[in-house]
Amino acid sequence: MRRAVLITTFGSLGDINPYVALASELQERGYLPIIATSGFYRDMVKKAGIDFSPVRPDVNPEDYSLIERLFHPKHGLEILIREVLLPQLRESYQDLLEATSGADILITHPMTFAGPIVAEKTKIPWVSTILAPLSLFSAYDLPVFPLFPFLKNLERFGPLAGGMLIRFAKLVTRNWSEPIRRLRAEIGLPPGGDPIYEGQFSPESVLGLFSPLLTKHDVDRPQNTRITGFLFYDKEADQPADKSGTDPDAPGRLERFLESGPPPVVFTLGSSTVLAAGDFYRESVNAARTLGIRAVLLVGGDPRNIPAEPLPDDIALFRYLPYSQIFPRAAAIVHQGGIGTTAQALQAGKPMLVVPFAFDQPDNAYRVTRLGVARTIFRHRYSARCAATELETLLSNTTCLRRAEQVGKIVRAEKGAAAACDAIEMQLRRLRNAFDQSAAVEGGATTIAGDLISG
Repeated sequence: MRRAVLITTFGSLGDINPYVALASELQERGYLPIIATSGFYRDMVKKAGIDFSPVRPDVNPEDYSLIERLFHPKHGLEILIREVLLPQLRESYQDLLEATSGADILITHPMTFAGPIVAEKTKIPWVSTILAPLSLFSAYDLPVFPLFPFLKNLERFGPLAGGMLIRFAKLVTRNWSEPIRRLRAEIGLPPGGDPIYEGQFSPESVLGLFSPLLTKHDVDRPQNTRITGFLFYDKEADQPADKSGTDPDAPGRLERFLESGPPPVVFTLGSSTVLAAGDFYRESVNAARTLGIRAVLLVGGDPRNIPAEPLPDDIALFRYLPYSQIFPRAAAIVHQGGIGTTAQALQAGKPMLVVPFAFDQPDNAYRVTRLGVARTIFRHRYSARCAATELETLLSNTTCLRRAEQVGKIVRAEKGAAAACDAIEMQLRRLRNAFDQSAAVEGGATTIAGDLISG
């Protein structure tokens, strides 16, 4: 009988694709993976050959007005948690509780707040995952907070200062998760750890689905943490909605453009930030013109991202292209710093200019810059002049180019999906061994009791 693995996640494609990669690897190993997330992704998941279970909230990640609010520089994360996720916490809990029936193990994403509650209530074996180093909240390798990136400098004063900063962050956000504590009390569970911080981590197994190149310390990681490497999946045919449907000749047009001249610089904002682009593409076009370089713009479905003036022949525009097709053939990549986009750029072995907007993006930008493969411009400073200056420096830096190639080889060799599946299988084996030992003890006790009675 195939063992069922329930994987629950929430968010944009960067929060979905790694779990499709994980599910595909599990399926190849003979398991029955089920992805439980917003109904918006049902068709995409099923096209990938993976079973699907809907879990509320059923949010459309292509809702322009919502995405613009979520990328508010000050309140975006609070809006996501307090206005999108937690108002439907009970519905999420009920949906996931139902989906868990018959599953052998539960895999959770940091923003699936119902997951830890279901795991604790049902006693199902539980593996928690994180997609970016920010979620570790290490006092030894402080995260970069979007609003106050300068607080990263406290790291120089040691882990005591870092610990104080993290405790302050917990204090500021504690009221956000009150609905979670209330639900836990109603169903007979203790308050537990802060669900935004330590409460998201399984005591049994925590998987960091990113490259160990992005972290420096493991002193204060959650127990039983394993950093697996990135998990990659970006098949064009299996993406939600037809992102290239307005241009059926996109693959052919891309190939003709790439063959007509030197490698271009690719400008992209991922799958969600692209809906809150502002003047990013206009400034990017002007930066490319200033430098006289070839460029590819990946503008998504928002018509506001299409420049008003006709583009010159050395700048090509597409709604969507799989990163695995275009990134390896780029000269450099300008992107928002989402962990999925960052992973693809690292895998391609290309230097990058990161323009972080919100969430984990400033932290990811810091880490790839520290790695020696990137430069960073914060969103409020991004202009044609500034981008041109940074790109000119980046493209002429042979040390950075070589370092990016070296990092690309390392990332391509990590095989994150296989490592993550190995960890999940280990957890299942532990469960089986514990069950067998329990059965043996109970069987032995029954035999002794029988002997005593018969004697």
